[in-house]
This record gives sequence, structure tokens and C-alpha cells, in this order.
Amino acid sequence: MKKYSYVTRYEKNPILTKEDIPYQVETVHNAGVTKYNGKYIMIFRSHLRTGRSIIGLAESKNGFDFDVSEDPFMIPSQQPFFKDYEEYGVEDPRISQIGDEYYITYSAYSKFGVRIGLAKTQDFQSVERIAFITQSDYRNTVIFPEIINNEYIKLDRPHSDISPWSIWISYSPDLIHWGKSKVIMKPVIYHWDEMKIGAGAPPIKTKKGWLNIYHGVFPTMDGSIYRLGVALHDLKDPSKLLGISDEWILQPEDPWEVTGYVHNVVFSCGAVPEPNGEVKIYWGGADTVMCVGTAKIDALVNLCLSKSRDPY
Repeated sequence: MKKYSYVTRYEKNPILTKEDIPYQVETVHNAGVTKYNGKYIMIFRSHLRTGRSIIGLAESKNGFDFDVSEDPFMIPSQQPFFKDYEEYGVEDPRISQIGDEYYITYSAYSKFGVRIGLAKTQDFQSVERIAFITQSDYRNTVIFPEIINNEYIKLDRPHSDISPWSIWISYSPDLIHWGKSKVIMKPVIYHWDEMKIGAGAPPIKTKKGWLNIYHGVFPTMDGSIYRLGVALHDLKDPSKLLGISDEWILQPEDPWEVTGYVHNVVFSCGAVPEPNGEVKIYWGGADTVMCVGTAKIDALVNLCLSKSRDPY
């Protein structure tokens, strides 16, 4: 395996491409990943030839070699109400397990803009839509995989011209009604994440805090570069940032990350902590293929604490 920065890339990347999908798609990227019944479950975004997106499903025994289901897992809904807001596609799923339920947040696109949908499953055979949990112009929403102080908590990224593309936190008693929202982390001028930031995988609980693998974007004369970084949130009060790495942990370097549907992108929606202290991090390369790598959880936590930048 080759090692780049804090993440060791899997030597057989990419692990999924459009050639692996049994139905016609043009891309495979931005996948949520979890463990279910001893297997790794991946739900991934794909572009169709219409340019719109659907979500497929694959499973693996080892987290590296995936078999794709014959049919898509989620396509734009035909249910009343949901149909109106998913007309243009469903994208970028994240999976948070709370109890026996696996909650899925996803971006729903329509002529009314983009907002976040919430669905759930217990078996990854069927999926039930619950609600839309944001208004328009929200993306990159993850739900903490634990009820904290009797509340569900989510991170997301509303867009504003005054305060563009920052990470906010919100709270809910029932996963449907959300409030007490506040900004907790902003991009930093002339920094690797200066243009916009957003939560990636659902936060991972460690002894020292909740580890948030997020993406940051830097504008260049040749377009934007998407990289991954890490932040650490307080266990009891996740609105409190204990540290944010001043350095990125992963950037586009392999050919399938540098060139593709969108050049120069590594973008994560899923990460799976392992009993040996490692975490498997999954990312889309150039919005075209799926990749995976491993990192030491303690090393990422220590990076947040030892080389930290200001939240704002």
C-alpha cells in the first residue's frame, strides 16, 4: 500500500466504477457506508445519462471488495409531496445507525432547489422516507449516531452570501422538527478550506471526542480542489469544537481523483471505525469512482488537538 499524508490508500483503488454496475450509469461516487449483519453496506450516488442522480447499493465482507445489487436502492420518489422535491434526483447519502434503525440523509434536487431528505431502513431491502428536514439550499447533512442529552443532533451546511458554506449544528426531539441552529465552523481565508466546508461522514465517537471527517474546498485558477480534513467535537456538547486540523488529511493525487466528471475531488460521505483502532474512509474520486483508505483514529484525533486552527 502507498501512504499519502494521514490516510493509506487501498492499493486496488478504485473499488467501484461504472463498469461494476449491472444497470447503466455514468459515475459511482459519494457513498454512505455502514456495517449491517457483519457486512459492509455501501449506498452510492450515480449519474444517469440524463445528468440526474440515483442511489445504488453494494455489499462486502471485507470493506474492500463490493458486489452491487441488481437494482437501484433509491430513485426519485413518486409519493405525494416527496415527488415534488426529488424530481431532479437524489444524491450524496449518509448513514447513521441509532438503535436498530439506519437513518439515511440525502440531498433532494428539484426546481425548488436542494434540500435534505431523511429516510430509514432496518434491513437495506426496503427504505421508508420520513420527512424533509431542511428548507432549500442545504447540503452535507449528517446525524450523530447517538442521542445526546435527549436530543438528536445534526450538522449541515446552509448557504448564504453573507456567510457562505459554513457548518451549522441543529437539534431535534423527533428527527423531524429541528431548531436551536447555530454556526460552529467557518472556512478560513487563504487556507486549504477557504471557499467552503461541509460535514462528510457521520461523526465517529472516540474517547476524546466526536471525530468529524469533513471536506474543504480551495479555489484556484484551474478550478476548485476538494480535500478532506478532520475536526473534533466535545462528547457532551458537540457544538463545542475541541480542535480542527490546520492540515488536510487527503487530497486528489491518483489519476482517477485528479481527472473525471469533476476534476480534483476527494469527497467522503462514509467512514467505518474498526475494532483495531483504524477507520476505513470511503471517498468519491473526481465524482466518478469510489475509493477507500485506512487511517489510525488516534492519529486523526491527535492531529485535531496538536495542529488546530480557529473555528472561525
